[in-house]
This record gives sequence, C-alpha cells and structure tokens, in this order.
Amino acid sequence: MGVIYEDAVLIKEAESAVDHTEITVNCPDKTGLGCDLCRVILLFGLSIARGDVQTDGKWCYLVFWVVGKPTTRWSLLKTRLQEVCPTCTPAASGIYYYRPEFQQPRPPDIFLLKFWCSYDRKGLLHDVTQVLCELELTIKRVKVSTAPDGGVMDLFFVTDTRELLHTKKRQEEAIDHLKAVLGDAMLNCEIELAIPEVTAYSQSFLPSSVTEDMFRLEMLGVLASSSVSIEVDNSLRPSHTLVKVLCQVHKGLIYDIMRTLKDYNIQIAYGRFFVKNCEVELFITQADGKQIIDPNKQNALCSRLRMELVHPLRVDVISRGPDTELLVANPVELSGRGRPLVFYDITLALKNMNISIFSVEIGRHRIHDREWEVYRILLDECDGFSLPRNEIRECVRKKLMGWE
Repeated sequence: MGVIYEDAVLIKEAESAVDHTEITVNCPDKTGLGCDLCRVILLFGLSIARGDVQTDGKWCYLVFWVVGKPTTRWSLLKTRLQEVCPTCTPAASGIYYYRPEFQQPRPPDIFLLKFWCSYDRKGLLHDVTQVLCELELTIKRVKVSTAPDGGVMDLFFVTDTRELLHTKKRQEEAIDHLKAVLGDAMLNCEIELAIPEVTAYSQSFLPSSVTEDMFRLEMLGVLASSSVSIEVDNSLRPSHTLVKVLCQVHKGLIYDIMRTLKDYNIQIAYGRFFVKNCEVELFITQADGKQIIDPNKQNALCSRLRMELVHPLRVDVISRGPDTELLVANPVELSGRGRPLVFYDITLALKNMNISIFSVEIGRHRIHDREWEVYRILLDECDGFSLPRNEIRECVRKKLMGWE
C-alpha cells in the first residue's frame, strides 16, 4: 500500500512578527501538486511571500515562505498539506516511488445542515460561515431565505474535511459551535446526509445579459490591461520553457498561476517567485516533457494566464426588478474544486459595509465553455442602505483581491 513520507512537510514558524514562516515540502512529484499545496495555504487564510520549486519529474522539493496569523493552526495545516502530497511505495533499494493508483479518493459525502432563526441581523451569515470554516466544513452550496416576519431559514450543503460528520459527536460539535454564535435566536438545527436528488438539484438560470456584462466587458479590460506582463523564452534551456510573469499583487496570486498550469497539464521543473515584487519565473514543460514550441499553444497559455491574473474573480452589482443583487463568479478547476474562502470574504465585506443579506444561491454554470461557481446574493434594502452600487462592487472586489 502507499505511504506518506514522514518528513514530507516541515513547518518552521516565524520567530518574530516581521519574519515569515517557512513551509518545506519534500515528496514524490505529480502534475498540479503546486496548485494543490497553494490551495491549502490559501484555505488557511495565509499569503505566500516567496517560494522556490525544484523537481526532476519524480521527486520534488518546494519551499514556501508565508505570512501567518496569530490564530493559524500550524499542526492542522501540516496535516492538510501532507494529505495532498502523493503517497509512495518503498522499493528494495530504499528509494520511494510515486504510485498514481493510490491517488483515487472517493468523492466526499455531502451533508445538509439546516437551521432556523427567529430573527435576522447584520453579519449573521458571515458569523455562521466563519464557524463552518473553523470546523473544516466546506460549503458546496447555500440556500438562504428571510421570511416576511424576519425569521431566517438557512440551508448549507457541506462536506467534512475530517470525514466525521456522519457521527453524532461531530454533529453535536457543529451544532454547539453554531449555538454559541447565534445564541437564543437559533430555534432549531439539523444535520443529515443529503440525498442525491437534492445535491443534483439544478440552480436557477443565469440571464444572458448577466453573463455578457460580467465576462465580455471584462475580457475587453483584459486585452487593454497593462498590469500583467508575460514572457515566454525557449532559449535558456534545451528542454524547458521559461515563463516570466510580472503583475499586480492580489490574494491567491500564486494559486491562480498554479491552477492555470495544472488545468493545462503543464509541469514545473524549477521555479522561483517573489510576491512583494510581483515576479514569478517558472521553467515548465508539456506533459511529454518537452518545451512549448507551438506559437498557438504559447499564446493560449499566455492569454489564459493574463485573464486569470487580471480578473481571477468576476464581481458585479445589478438590478433584479426593484431589488439589488450582488453577483460573484470564480472559475472552477478541471478537478472540480472551486476557489477557497470566496463566500467567507463576500459575507465579511457586506458585514463591514453594514449591509444585510436577504437571500443567497450558490451554483455552478457553464459559461463560455468553462465551469464557474456563481454566487447570487440578494441584498436586503429594507433598512434603507444608501451605498452606490459601484461602491458596493468595489468594496467586495477589494476584499476578495486582498487589497484592503
């Protein structure tokens, strides 16, 4: 059977507030490993300051220097990073080899968490989202509605990173944490395994005018943007293509680069990046281990990287009849995983603006031949908030991009 190399992940915590925590990963290699590691780091709310990546195609050595927080659970982070490292099998020679057949985990069970509150309040949804994040419950879909009498019914479709939500103890832990946040307002809370018919329920239709406004106009912005510079060079190494990126810093920058390369099945042989100076240099190969020679492939990769770095998320505020709706969309990895903490940041931004949420829908849609995770949030205007829609859009976008 496969085993995880015992020293696959080492974390050296920062000695002072001005230092960075050093994360070292030493394990068998696989295409997309950098993306998977960066996703976990982003999920823990950490930002990568710089990094170094080396691999011979079989074994890799990665170092990330990250900016931590006082609340960071470093031992848990180490466990989650180890879980995405490929398992390997020892040979008679003592050398460990990666065995792809061991990397076939079954899809996680989806649970329905539903609770009722006697009244709504500003920031309630963010507080619930924060509790679920701390419990390592991943939100897959949300249905939030507010009754005319002010009562709230929330439906969260979640998966459990710890795979224990089927147990009574884990369910009681989740309910107790929610009760501590919601207090006497929580009337009831239930957790049950979601039936396939419910999890497969199709989401509401997105009007074409919405998709055109959010995607076509931003594409024009990408073509006109000078904030991202991408160069491709095949002259430095005979078997590797150098991709050099200069861009504006944003939250999840390295993750966005890594997930794009993963979706294109690109392997990184060597790389170095300094986020403060927005410099990323990666020596890459195609899946066959060769340089990217075809100009069409080079242009396609550069165009996609530019798109993901200029607009890693799409944000808009529109009118839906007499109501105001916030729309946020992020691309889904080909592996089926969405961007971490998007809903957390959205609800935090609205809470900071003192804006209540009337209803929420999260669904996945095919737009321009790609799958997108789309958040539709109907804002509660009963208390007469007067912020201009452009200001709401920019405040949410800044929070998502980490520009606050």
